[in-house]
Amino acid sequence: MVTAALVPYGKPALSYAQQVAQLVARGMSVAEPVAAEAFLSKTSYYRLSAYWFPFRVRGTAGAVLDVFEPGTAFDQVVQLYEFDRELRLLVLDALERIEVSVRTAVTHQLGMAHGAFGHEMAGNFHPQFNHAEWVAKLRAETKRSTDAFVEHFQSCYSDYPAMPIWMCTEVVSIGALSLLYKGMQNSDKAAVAATFGVHPKRLQDWLHVLSYVRNVCAHHSRLWNRELAIKPRAMPEPEWNTPLLPSNSRLFCVLLMLTVLLNRSGGSLAWRGQCTGLLRRLATSPRWRAAMGLPPNWEEHPLWK
Repeated sequence: MVTAALVPYGKPALSYAQQVAQLVARGMSVAEPVAAEAFLSKTSYYRLSAYWFPFRVRGTAGAVLDVFEPGTAFDQVVQLYEFDRELRLLVLDALERIEVSVRTAVTHQLGMAHGAFGHEMAGNFHPQFNHAEWVAKLRAETKRSTDAFVEHFQSCYSDYPAMPIWMCTEVVSIGALSLLYKGMQNSDKAAVAATFGVHPKRLQDWLHVLSYVRNVCAHHSRLWNRELAIKPRAMPEPEWNTPLLPSNSRLFCVLLMLTVLLNRSGGSLAWRGQCTGLLRRLATSPRWRAAMGLPPNWEEHPLWK
C-alpha cells in the first residue's frame, strides 16, 4: 500500500473568534457568533469537531473535505453534542445499576460456593483462567483504594491485602469484574447468569462489551453514532438480527442489551421511557437512525416496547 510522505504538523492555535470565523469560511451558518465563541470556550473546538464531522462534504473519491454541507448550522452541532451528553448520562445510569447487580450476584455465588476467601484459590476457577494475574490486579486496586472499609480491614485483620469477596467486588473495576466472571467455573457462571435470565456465555460477552461502553462514557467520548470497537457476538434470535436490528455495532444494540439486563435488575420501564423520549429527537431522520442502528419502527422492537 502506497502512503503519503509524513509532514510536520503546522496548524496554528486559533482564538475563539478565529475558530468561529474558520467554521463560517467553511460553510457553517453561525447565527450568534458571540454565543458560539462562548460555547467553544467551554467545549473545545477539537471535541466539538466530532459532532460536525457528519456534516462535512464527501468528495467523489469518498474523501472528507474541509467544507460543510449546505444548510449546516452551528446550532445543529450543539444539539447533537447535547443529545450525546444526555445519552451518555442515561447509559451510565443503566450501567451503574447493572454493575451493582452483577457485583452482588458474583459476590453471593462465590461466597456461598467457596467461602469468604474462595476467590483467592486458583482451584475454584476455570483451569485456563490466569488467576495469578487477576489477583495481582486485585491487589493493586485494593492498595489504591481509599475506602474506609479497606483501611478498617487493614488495621484489624492479618489477611490484608487479601479481603473477603464481598469487599473485593466493591473495589474492582468493571473490567476486572468482567474478567473474574469469565474465569469462573461453568456452574458458578450459570448461577450468576440465571439472575439476569441470559445464557452464561452471552452474559460474559455482554459484560466485555459493556465494560468498553462504560469507558467510552466515563471519558466523555462520543457515543451516539459510534461504531463499537468491541461489539457483541452474533446471536441467532430474530430480535438481534436484520431487519429488527440493522447492526450489532451501533448504539441501539447496546440499549437493547441494557434493557434486557435491567429487566431483572429493576427500573427498565422508566429508563426505557427516558431513552425513547431522547431518541425521538433524532429518530425522525433516516440518516441519524442509521447512525444509531435504529430500524424505522424501532419503538416496536420486541425487546424495547
